[in-house]
Amino acid sequence: MRSEAAGQCGSGTAPSASTDPVFGGKRVHFIGIGGSGMSGLAQLLQRRGARVSGTDQSWSDVLDRLGGDGITVSVDAQPTELPACDLVVASAAVKDHHPLLQAARRQGIEVLNYAQALGRVMIGRTGISIAGTHGKSTTTGMLAHVLITSGIDPSFIVGATCNQIGGGSRVGTERIPAGSLAGAPGVMVAEACEYNRSFHSHRPTLALINNIEEDHLDFYTGGLDEIIASFNAFAARLPDRTQGGRLLIAHDGAHRRRVTAGLSCAVSSFGFAALADYRVQFDAQSRECSVSHRGSELLRWTSRLLGDHNVLNSAAAGILATWVGADRARIEEGLSTFGGVDRRLQHMGDRSLATGGTVRVYDDYGHHPTEVDATLRAIRAGLDPTRLLCVFQPHQHSRTRHLLDEFAQSFGHADIVLVPDIYFVRDSAEDAQSVSSADLVAKLRDRGAQAWHIPSFEGIVQRLDEIAQDGDLVVVMGAGPVWEIGRDWLARAAAPATGSKP
Repeated sequence: MRSEAAGQCGSGTAPSASTDPVFGGKRVHFIGIGGSGMSGLAQLLQRRGARVSGTDQSWSDVLDRLGGDGITVSVDAQPTELPACDLVVASAAVKDHHPLLQAARRQGIEVLNYAQALGRVMIGRTGISIAGTHGKSTTTGMLAHVLITSGIDPSFIVGATCNQIGGGSRVGTERIPAGSLAGAPGVMVAEACEYNRSFHSHRPTLALINNIEEDHLDFYTGGLDEIIASFNAFAARLPDRTQGGRLLIAHDGAHRRRVTAGLSCAVSSFGFAALADYRVQFDAQSRECSVSHRGSELLRWTSRLLGDHNVLNSAAAGILATWVGADRARIEEGLSTFGGVDRRLQHMGDRSLATGGTVRVYDDYGHHPTEVDATLRAIRAGLDPTRLLCVFQPHQHSRTRHLLDEFAQSFGHADIVLVPDIYFVRDSAEDAQSVSSADLVAKLRDRGAQAWHIPSFEGIVQRLDEIAQDGDLVVVMGAGPVWEIGRDWLARAAAPATGSKP
């Protein structure tokens, strides 16, 4: 499939002629096509009738998969020649001085960033945007699964892989084929990221705001007030209630009153609070969940996912599914059978120790203090390990610096914390020099935690060999490549471990 000499794969052959009014027949070139969101968007446009090509800086399995779908992909760290195209879509990571962007502007070719292109995909559809500091990928994947199960046949794009729904993107029908809204514009579900205010480019009919906390403080230098204002501006993009605009927002934890001030769309809250418009209840023993609305039960299901946060994610997905007319029994079936998306408390495997016994290994994308705390609590309550060993890679120096005290408080349910160097992304030189993993470890030790800064992944793999005991659970956490530690430790031959506590 891949031509090593040319650094290219895929024929670029478009699917059969499309009547899609927005993308049908257009030649679209992606700069930075290998990212999770960009690759999903490229596949979605190709399935809607566009002729898609793309470049990236390095080869990956993602590019192989795109080539297999008929998308022409190539690798060039410094590309200079722009293929013939009608539209260019650029990743958020692409700098303004990129030579292909400059070439497009010289030639008068329209340029969109990822979020702008995603907003355009929503034209002519019932767009559903999933926003919030946490839980976007899980809730988006869950809603997509529920709608597929319900026969709603949605289009979607998820920022994480979910094999249960066929990957990260899908093209559904132009009209809703089933349920009480059959015949209405087809559903398009997408994550709505607040970084760089990219979600202001979305064009949703319905939206969810799961939660709002301080994050992306390298961009939102005004802190929480600026973040809340940005979410308010996002919600204001919803149509008036007379045109079907509806917002579902967490009753608690989303600064509901400030975010919804001045909105013309219909607004409903959800949560565990008795006063929420949609009240969520959960039995921790049976893992049975329910949602009631105006005193009547709306949904009831049993969750496969651990943690109170995932109960709320599930409830939000179920409520949104009712809003697009899905059948109750089908919604409940979808919620009960959803197994999660990649890197969200995902079981990587078990490691047999030479000294006897077994250690379970999990991977999680959590990179914010609230996510760390929620995941560790869920592991303690749902998996009951003898000891919980957490390998946490901080993501961004700026996030670590701004939220250092919050991070130090978030590991209370871990017995041992191992911290490699901070994953560098988007940081300034000042940020990179202002904080280190050693600073986080010092804070953890001040709180009485057993914590160690071990700079390299290989060093952590070796340390796990030394300390792992029967009944332990290891969770590797972070938005960077920290998952490689779990993979490498599982792959090692079972060597004698000391079984000693560090």
